[in-house]
Amino acid sequence: MKRLDVLKTYKIYIDGQFPRTESGRYYTLNDAKGDMLANICLSSKKDFKNAVVAARNAFSDWSNRSAFNRSQILYRIAEMLESRRTQFLEELTKQGCSKIKANNEIELSIDRIVYYAGWCDKYQQIYSSVNPVASSHFNFSVPEPMGVVSAIAPAESSLLGLVSTLIAIIAGGNTIVVLASESLPLCAVTFAEVLNSSDVPKGVVNILTGKRSELVTPFASHMDVNAIVYCGTIPNEIILIKREASKNVKRVFVYDVDFYSKEEQSPYYINNLQEIKTTWHPIEKIGSGKAGY
Repeated sequence: MKRLDVLKTYKIYIDGQFPRTESGRYYTLNDAKGDMLANICLSSKKDFKNAVVAARNAFSDWSNRSAFNRSQILYRIAEMLESRRTQFLEELTKQGCSKIKANNEIELSIDRIVYYAGWCDKYQQIYSSVNPVASSHFNFSVPEPMGVVSAIAPAESSLLGLVSTLIAIIAGGNTIVVLASESLPLCAVTFAEVLNSSDVPKGVVNILTGKRSELVTPFASHMDVNAIVYCGTIPNEIILIKREASKNVKRVFVYDVDFYSKEEQSPYYINNLQEIKTTWHPIEKIGSGKAGY
């Protein structure tokens, strides 16, 4: 009797754990030959709500960590991804990539994480400012993380699009709930295993799989989400997201970019998901008109 392979169960990633979707639903992913690759969870609105709660609970600790510590953690993600590149290579080729293209995608993903790890303790110096004012004050503007970000990763990329979307967001101290590619979801779940074996605190990154048509609305309308990043070009989805996001005035970012290009890595992707906090500090007049603190 021929032995049956034990296929991997691809589950979602919420609050540092790998639950099955609460609805019990799934869809089957097949390769080009029609052979089954895996059963993939169909995440529900309840799964998304649970993920937002986890992200909100994790936000205070993650945003208050030193920039250097966040940089160390991101670099650790790159280390763990490098050590598991054989597994990602296999999954990418199963989903239709050539070995050359798959290897390039893995290397770009690793390098992109290292790139943003290097920016963690630098972007604040670049985007902060001391502002001239007419009154007797010092005036400072400093970027601070927005909070919980929902994101819809590019549909045409299994690994690099997901990594490029989420890594810039968490580098700036935000927490995230991200929807992986519906047609190319394998690497997203395996990347969650990389995160889980790194030093990333639970709840900072939450990864869901499922149908965009079902989840776009809750991703955009949830009242405890501060911003949404949408990677795609579908006009109806963009209109829907902007309309739903307006209900609590959350920020909307639509990225129609080629993440395979090195030009699409930039500290501006960190700064997009920052609020600018301005502080006024009075100057006390001492003695004969000399200024002091």
